[in-house]
Amino acid sequence: MGRFIARPLTFLITGFNWLLLSSLVGLAILIGLVHGTPLPSWLRLVHVHATLIGGILQLMIGGLFASLSHTSQGDRTPSDSHLGLFVALNAATVGLLVGFGLGNMMIVGVAGIVVIGAVASITTVAWQYARQSLTQPARSSWLYLFSLIALLGGLAIGVAMAFRFMPEYYAHARLLHLHVILLGFVTMAMIGATHRLLPIILNTELYSLRLSRLVMALLPAGFAILVGGFITSSLRLELVIGGLLVLSIGLYAYNLLRTWIGSGQAGNAASDHLLIATFFLVLMMIMGVLVGANFLPQLPVLPFGSLHLAAYTHMALIGFILQTVFGALSYGIPEILATSRIASRKKQGPYRDRLAAIMNRGRTVQLAGLSLGTMGFGALAAMTWNFPLSSLSIQIATWVTVGLLLGSLTLFTAKLAWAFGVRPME
Repeated sequence: MGRFIARPLTFLITGFNWLLLSSLVGLAILIGLVHGTPLPSWLRLVHVHATLIGGILQLMIGGLFASLSHTSQGDRTPSDSHLGLFVALNAATVGLLVGFGLGNMMIVGVAGIVVIGAVASITTVAWQYARQSLTQPARSSWLYLFSLIALLGGLAIGVAMAFRFMPEYYAHARLLHLHVILLGFVTMAMIGATHRLLPIILNTELYSLRLSRLVMALLPAGFAILVGGFITSSLRLELVIGGLLVLSIGLYAYNLLRTWIGSGQAGNAASDHLLIATFFLVLMMIMGVLVGANFLPQLPVLPFGSLHLAAYTHMALIGFILQTVFGALSYGIPEILATSRIASRKKQGPYRDRLAAIMNRGRTVQLAGLSLGTMGFGALAAMTWNFPLSSLSIQIATWVTVGLLLGSLTLFTAKLAWAFGVRPME
């Protein structure tokens, strides 16, 4: 047997498997909540951290290494095989989940420190990637650096919470931990990646470089001030800055939409997922402002429970993040497999086209299932304002939502397996 090597594909596939597993856990949590038999509360923490650390973070690391190795031969990165990083990251993810399952925050804290160490070990590589993007017209390097800083800061807050370093500020720390990771790291990094990927996928140029640079400046600034609103518990400041973020994301979405229209192409699975993810990002930002405004009066205008909070957060987790992952993998997997399995650049094209055709199969069903399932989650939460959880309407809506999401996940997973099984023709 050959020596195991942690190449970019290893990170990408392992990250996707974590994402798939955590999605199944999330669907189980939803079914239990609606049926009045809620699963243990620690499973929610397992679901979230398996998604973000085992899934999203590992996928982003794999994407980073794949981008850096694009100009080198095969699937190798400019440095070593990163086996130590791969083992540390996945061992830390398992440690986090075990710690939450046992209710042992000491294990969670130690695992969090390992994650920080794993991220710190690739800061040089991440900086190299950011410097490469300085030559790109969109100038997304600042956004990448900002997201890296936000990731390290969010992880540090999580470790401090686990070790109970700030018990009197726990509520503030929890709010910061969640938003710094989700908005500061995941959202910013994915926006930067989409800015870079979509024009490549559509074989065109970004519609407006000036608009792109404006967005790159507004988003980090708006987020930094939003964090200040969380620290000072100023809801009005949060709403004002939330409005600025909505405007910034709106400009970002407009730029991508005009890029797609200007390309003159119908698109493919990759571009479709990225554009739909952008729609859900805009929707998520608007909903965030509305959720905050709901709590301006002494008594909220609308009752807001755990199911409503889950629907709001999953506009981000499914509607934006999962759609972006599907889009990036739909483009990236054929590219990586072609370059890693065929040495000759001239012979890579036909094989890449075969793999891309596989990833484009059933794209309408896949896109509809994921998008309608996400909207179904929101509709389900809204229905609880008029129907009890035990009602037939709620039960039907739940199973339709679960079926749509599960169907889309299954289809995409099957296509990934199919693409990996297709070997180059001799």
